[in-house]
Amino acid sequence: MRYIPRKLAALGLVATLLATPALAQKKYDAGASDKEIKVGHLGPYSGPASAYGAIGRAISAYVDKVNAEGGINGRKINLISLDDAYNPAKTVEQTRKLVEEDEVLLVFNPLGTPSNTAIHKYMNTKKVPQLFVATGATKWGDPKNFPYTMGWQPNYQSEARIYATHILETKPNAKIAVLYQNDDYGKDYLKGFEDGLGDKAKTMIVSRQSYEVTDPTVDSQMLTLKNSGADTFFNITTPKFAAQAIKKAAEIGWKPTQYLNSVSSSVGSVLTPAGVDNALGIITAGYIKDPTDPQFQKGKEWEDWLAWMKQYHPKGDLKDNFNVYGYTVAQTLVQVLKQCGDNLTHDNVMKQAASLDLTLPMLLPGVIVKTGPDDFYPIEREQLMRFDGKTWQLFGKVYGR
Repeated sequence: MRYIPRKLAALGLVATLLATPALAQKKYDAGASDKEIKVGHLGPYSGPASAYGAIGRAISAYVDKVNAEGGINGRKINLISLDDAYNPAKTVEQTRKLVEEDEVLLVFNPLGTPSNTAIHKYMNTKKVPQLFVATGATKWGDPKNFPYTMGWQPNYQSEARIYATHILETKPNAKIAVLYQNDDYGKDYLKGFEDGLGDKAKTMIVSRQSYEVTDPTVDSQMLTLKNSGADTFFNITTPKFAAQAIKKAAEIGWKPTQYLNSVSSSVGSVLTPAGVDNALGIITAGYIKDPTDPQFQKGKEWEDWLAWMKQYHPKGDLKDNFNVYGYTVAQTLVQVLKQCGDNLTHDNVMKQAASLDLTLPMLLPGVIVKTGPDDFYPIEREQLMRFDGKTWQLFGKVYGR
């Protein structure tokens, strides 16, 4: 046996260890390779919630920017964005295509509570990430039972409790009318609102009216709500119906104090079609910077967003906060994929998504993205704001944790 000096043997061992593939081994699940990361996306580019299609277009434009700058860790994102028309049956069909035919690594920011509910069990059975869903339903933060599903935006029940708290503080004898979408999304907001009012919900809420997404208008519901004698209105609707409700209230001469859920707070997609004069004084909660607010129209963060819009999304509406939403949620995805490094597996995507602590440029001051293995609610802070006829004016404290 040939004698090898101890020092040389040690150096040889180090060299062997450094050359061992296991130390730098790349791990891929379907949808990932040395050259690309295949990401699925679902959005309502048509149908009753088509205003939200702006989010998908913004996400695509941000992916274009990332790819133009070299991709992520040398890999380009191959985004496959499909239209599900806000129809749960279509969502199931399109999701199966993304997972089983296109073999994406993950499905990112699919929009809508009923749509995501329809694929919730499927995605977890397949162990494919249903990541940063575009809905604030409380159910998306359940890592114990659904470890492959994670929300992104503030959950609806927490947001609704903020409105309830504000009403109790400023108008304790209010007579409240509620319009809500008759599905898990609408009922989630309604539950949070009733919980926030506590025992007073029974006496303060004088009328509840629901609508279906297939309804052509909410005109009859608005007449019923006005006739209830309510002086406060909580509008739990998606953009098309939010604009209708605001406009109808003005047409019938009903002037309650109005609260509008944040998912329909876009000046460009909702308040402008409703008539900005009709929207004067409406209160909502925000967590992203409103692109119509002059206080945010300066500095590097604004200039970067504006430069991106002009170069990669020139047809996008600068007044539409869905373009801020798409930009910001896409940045969150990019951070997760960067953290994944060369371990692009379903499990590592979720592991990295559950270890975030981010301050992103177009989130409101004081709002962060923070997750943990037992915390699948990335954004949990919001601030109230009131529409002044041109933009949203922030007021009060930042709620949440």
